[in-house]
Amino acid sequence: MKNVVVILAMVGLLGVAGTASAQTKIGYISVENVLSLMPEVSKFDSILSRYQADSINPQYASLIQTYQYKDSMYKDTLKPPPPAVKKQLEEELPQLINTIQNWQQIVNQAMEAKQNELLAPLYRKIYDAIRAVAKEKGYTHVLNKDSLLVAPDADDMVAAVAAKLKLSLPKPAASPAPAK
Repeated sequence: MKNVVVILAMVGLLGVAGTASAQTKIGYISVENVLSLMPEVSKFDSILSRYQADSINPQYASLIQTYQYKDSMYKDTLKPPPPAVKKQLEEELPQLINTIQNWQQIVNQAMEAKQNELLAPLYRKIYDAIRAVAKEKGYTHVLNKDSLLVAPDADDMVAAVAAKLKLSLPKPAASPAPAK
């Protein structure tokens, strides 16, 4: 009798587990592929170049000019600065030198922040479309394609999300004829 109860319990658990897995539908997508299809992305290079030319480069020129002015004041032998000013310059000049030496890193951070600012609304549109397509098609989970080694083509959501966003997919390249 105990064996019958154990067997019935196992069958019940397997039935529940089978039902739970039958309700799970997993899709996948490459968000970067969808982003690359968006026409707005092509304008970003010129926007970022303009940002660097109009905002970052003038800051660098001003920084160099400030350094040169303060350095010349500090080294002026004809009219040496008062001791308080000289002390202040001794504190400021190393900071300016450090900023100049790390300027490329500062530029990279500023450009990355600007790029993220520009891309944020596009990512929001993409993620909203992914959620809508997942709901329409009954997906309970959506994974990033880059994290999968093997996945069925039928669960690739790029085409559906691109259609939702009214983006056109590039035509697949024709495969060459096999050699004879």
